[in-house]
Amino acid sequence: MEFIERDPQYLETLIKKANILTEALPYIRKLNKKRIVIKYGGNAMLNDDIKKAVIQDITLLKFIGLNPIVVHGGGPDISAALKAYNIESKFINGLRVTEKDTVGIAQMVLVGKTNKELVSLLNHEGGKAIGLCGIDGSLLKCKKMYTEVDGVKTDIGYVGEVTKVNTKIIEMLNDDEYIPVIAPIGVDEEGNSYNINADSVAEAVAEALHAEKLMYLTDVEGVKNADGELIYKIHLDEIDKMIEDGTITGGMIPKINSCKKAIKNGVGKVHIIDGRLLHSILLEIFTDTGIGTMITE
Repeated sequence: MEFIERDPQYLETLIKKANILTEALPYIRKLNKKRIVIKYGGNAMLNDDIKKAVIQDITLLKFIGLNPIVVHGGGPDISAALKAYNIESKFINGLRVTEKDTVGIAQMVLVGKTNKELVSLLNHEGGKAIGLCGIDGSLLKCKKMYTEVDGVKTDIGYVGEVTKVNTKIIEMLNDDEYIPVIAPIGVDEEGNSYNINADSVAEAVAEALHAEKLMYLTDVEGVKNADGELIYKIHLDEIDKMIEDGTITGGMIPKINSCKKAIKNGVGKVHIIDGRLLHSILLEIFTDTGIGTMITE
């Protein structure tokens, strides 16, 4: 027979943990078997502690009955590889100019390095991850994308925009025990490979699947008001006014418009959260107030 003297503070800590679990229960029940598309990139990929927490969060989602799908970026890895090949990184309107030789390097890095590292980390935590890119089974069909500079249509090389998502591949894996991890490389009708913005891929995948949630892990806390206070929830019909009155400005405008489009095209809710915060995915999904900004109909 063994006896343990219980420290009251330790018991209080255990009770708090139990309360956290019970707070999460309604959300776990509501989101059971639902698809959650997570765009993973930015500083959340650069810090090892944060990366480990993100991987743990995604693995836990699968274990408790949700269906996470990961779409990742890899800009810093591409820039480092280009530097090693003595190729200068060029950007226009925030998009990487991707020439014929550059797209091969981007594909090599995103598919062969970044994607496989994430798959390995998820599997190490006990998940069953499968790495994919848009070329696999024509997962991401795309067309050449142009941008505008001073009102002039500008060619930025092998940069694509998604025209179709082969959802069957994702559903087949996701409805089983696997976590799809998607690199943002697409293919056109002629079989050419294109580098695609990871935010755009995440949005296209979420729309095609009619996902319950689309989550953007960013380098900001979320959307803030004029006083610098974090806005917890934004309804669709509030967005245009918030842009007009200057509440939403700068680089947040295209992201919030992307969220708006996703909701209109069948995504349940979109979340902009701070990927630099440990366990940000769990804190956003399974707590009553969350830690970022939620866009909803």
